[in-house]
Amino acid sequence: MRRRSRLGTLALAATLLALPGCGRKGPAGPGREVVTPLLRQEAETLKRGGEKLDPVLLVKATWTIEGIDVTERPGDADRPWAGTIRFRIRSEMKDVDGTATVDEFERRFDYVYMASLQRWVFQLSPSPAP
Repeated sequence: MRRRSRLGTLALAATLLALPGCGRKGPAGPGREVVTPLLRQEAETLKRGGEKLDPVLLVKATWTIEGIDVTERPGDADRPWAGTIRFRIRSEMKDVDGTATVDEFERRFDYVYMASLQRWVFQLSPSPAP
């Protein structure tokens, strides 16, 4: 009888030790070292697309990546990271008479990393107040 009680106590102790692990929500999302290069790839894709213009338009655009920011979003398991890509865009347009018009401006793109999709998803920025 004493042996049975000892086995029961051991089984209960093993169960109690294992319980804290059962409450986990699954593996933690990817770390900054994983998601930052993915956002950089997204920036390179935007850059290539922005610079690819029809030569007939006589416009040349140069997109320079000014910065990539990744910030943690604690408490949001499906969207653990927010990201921002900042560009400086320079456009040059030649008129038919040969004169050039140059325009420079900044553009910002906001993203959120969706753990369920395992990728960055573009977020619409709120409109500025009038």
